[in-house]
Order: sequence, then C-alpha cells, then structure tokens
Amino acid sequence: MLVFVTGATGFVGSHVAQVLAEQGADLRLLVRANSDPKNIQGLKAERVIGDLRDPASLEKVMAGCDVLFHVAADYRLWIRDPEQMYRANVDGTRAILQAARANRVRRVVYTSSVATMGFTSDSQPADESSPVSLDSMIGHYKRSKFMAEEQALKAGRSGMDVVVVNPTTPVGEQDIKPTPTGRIIVDFLKKKFPAYVDTGLNLVDVKECARGHVAALERGRSGERYILGGENLTLKQILDKLAGITGLPSPRVKLPYAVALASGLVDTVVTGMLLRREPRVTLDAVRMGRKKMFVTSAKAERELGWKTVPVEGALRRAVEWFQENGYV
Repeated sequence: MLVFVTGATGFVGSHVAQVLAEQGADLRLLVRANSDPKNIQGLKAERVIGDLRDPASLEKVMAGCDVLFHVAADYRLWIRDPEQMYRANVDGTRAILQAARANRVRRVVYTSSVATMGFTSDSQPADESSPVSLDSMIGHYKRSKFMAEEQALKAGRSGMDVVVVNPTTPVGEQDIKPTPTGRIIVDFLKKKFPAYVDTGLNLVDVKECARGHVAALERGRSGERYILGGENLTLKQILDKLAGITGLPSPRVKLPYAVALASGLVDTVVTGMLLRREPRVTLDAVRMGRKKMFVTSAKAERELGWKTVPVEGALRRAVEWFQENGYV
C-alpha cells in the first residue's frame, strides 16, 4: 500500500507517518521546499516537493498512491496575512482532494480539528453532533478549519471515500514550531506563566492521536467525523500537572475574564498591529478560552476502537523534548 501524507514534517503528521512506517506501509511525503525535515530524519519514505497553495504541484506527485492522509494545516492563532491561512487550509484541502480524485485514490483520511465542534458556556462535553455553524467560529484558524472540513465532507457526499478525524489538543514530542499548546508548556518552563484564566482543553497524547488516524483508515465510515480526544482538563489542572512533572511552581492567581480580554486586546493591537510581531496573548485566544473545549470521544471508542489514556506521560515527554531541543 502506497500512502501519500501531507504535513509529515509537522507535529501530528510526523507521528502519523511513523505509525504507518512501523506498520509496513510505503510512504510518499509531500514536503515544501523550505520545510524543516528534522521530524522525518531517518524515516524510510519517498519525499516529493510541493505546496498546498500550488494545485499544479499536487496531482502529478500523487500518481500511483492508494491512500491519502491530509494532515497538513496552518495552525496559528495569529497571522499577519490571514489570506495565507485560508489558501493553505481551505484552498489547499480542496486542491489535494481534487488531486486524490484525479488519481483514483482509494480512501482519504482528513485531519480536521476539535475547533470545528460546537461548544457551550456550561462546559458540557461536545460531540460530533453538537450544533455548530461558521458564525460560531472565533478567529481565522477556526474559521478556516471549519471551511476546510466542509470541503472534505462535501467530497464524501459526492462519492469519494473520505473519513474525517478531529483531534483535540495533541501534546508530546516533536512539536517543532511549537503549536499554541506547545507554547503553553514552553512558557511554563520559562516561568512566564504568572497567572491563569478559567478555561479548559481536552489534551490527547500525540502518539495515540496518530494511531487513531490509522484506525480511521481501517475502520472509519466514509463521510463520518471522529473526535480523537484524551483528558478534559482546566488550564489550572494542566499547569498543576506540569508543576508536578518539573518541580516548578504552578501559578495561583486567576485572572478575571475582563482583565484577560483587555490584555489580549492590548497585546494584539500593540504587538501585532503596531510592532508587526506575533502577540504572546491574542484577543482571539482569550475569546476562545471563554468556553471550555471539553469533548467526548465515545463515537471513536465505539467505531474505531479508540481508547482514552491519561495524558501525563505525553506532557512529560513534551517537557523533556523541549528541554533537550533548546526551547528552554
């Protein structure tokens, strides 16, 4: 089986590629010319140069492939030119699906995000059927992923065999950029977390998340979405776990939402708009945090054999990886 993987140099994609390689799949990895290959060094795979923002580069390099894992995405909570994010996430998804159709790829596993789910203010866990719309998406990342997921589901309705997975918030090693969640860990290690806000996330071990992708290939139903989640934790609980792992103190000061919102507004305007640098605290991130992003993975448990595992081991591996690779 020849498997085409996008995003293999990134965080989740590199783990997906590793699981596939361990299971004996032949791999062809789409790599941008300027991508950092660190995460795929030593991986037995064919590499082809291409870019999701360049549709002409995709169809030819996918020739002969049986399966597509489309994991690549622009995952940032602040971007100077939002149009670039829509080109990568929405237009890029449309283009890679068209290339898969042209090459008669047997099955597509599309990596969406828990960000596309419908969350409520009462912290009740969301599932794949929770009501949601584009209007409820906060920020360009969530909007672009929602629109990209619609492209994947549309392809499924038109006859392609497409399974969608919705990872929650992966943590672990190889978070090379790092992701916004990885930055929480790095900031904690740098003692830049003097206070916290009342918010919550679902954390999932990135290795388990990668195995869930392969389970979706093998067992998922076409046209369906599957949440790949782990533990529902408040931000304070996450920081307390990091404190237990590292011996560093966990912050005790809880910021009121209004104060956090004002801080995000100032940082976004001054750092982002005036100084043209990435803000440490974005307004969109604060607005997202008003609702705890808690979920249930019951559907994946029933249909994919998914198992929810404690996330502390993944947090520990993330801490060690960031320390060993010079982030701290």
